[in-house]
Amino acid sequence: MQQRLQKIIAAAGIASRRKAETLIAQGQVTVNGSVAGLGDKADPETDSIKVGDKTIRAQRKVYLAVNKPKNCLSTVTDPFERPTVLDLVNVRERVVPAGRLDYQSEGLIILTNDGELVRNLTRAGNCAKTYLVKIRGRLAEKDRRKLEDGIILEGKKLAPCEILLHKEADNCWYRVILFEGVNRQIRRMFGRYGYLVSKIKRIAVGPVQLGNLKPGAYRALNQNEIASLKQLHRKKGIT
Repeated sequence: MQQRLQKIIAAAGIASRRKAETLIAQGQVTVNGSVAGLGDKADPETDSIKVGDKTIRAQRKVYLAVNKPKNCLSTVTDPFERPTVLDLVNVRERVVPAGRLDYQSEGLIILTNDGELVRNLTRAGNCAKTYLVKIRGRLAEKDRRKLEDGIILEGKKLAPCEILLHKEADNCWYRVILFEGVNRQIRRMFGRYGYLVSKIKRIAVGPVQLGNLKPGAYRALNQNEIASLKQLHRKKGIT
């Protein structure tokens, strides 16, 4: 698929898009042996693209489902050298998390080097995320309705969500479906009405299910899952 040269150069990690435009304007970029101009496009899969004497090679797109365990960060690095989700996978490509889970939470995280998909999955309203949440006690119906309608946190009204009883017990489990990702949102939502959250496990990101993936394990997404994620865009809901 053809793309603007500055986007290809930036995706290859050679320069920012703005710097890439400068390199193109200076005549330092060639496509199939011909000097490129601003506005030119190319297909990194089929065209020979060079910046100076450096050839740009198309990077294999990687899409991984990871079951993040507790006490693991969903970041790329950590200054305190705590374990991160990147420590769990073994791929040559540089991947990043498409969204986050807090340190104490566990469950599904998507890792990929597809920047456009990361932006789509982390943009509010684009992708429903489903969690199993255990609290101390039972959620009163009036509080459940308030939480579903979207409460105000730090002056911002949260988007409506869905909360369903998942397992009846002295300390109940709930199935919570969110359409945005505010920091520590579930713990703060329930805490607003005095409920202590003891466990959070994300079991789905849009159409991708955690299934029986063990904590700390990962797998490649299949083509149907990848296609479904790319089609989400601004649709709300889950499959």
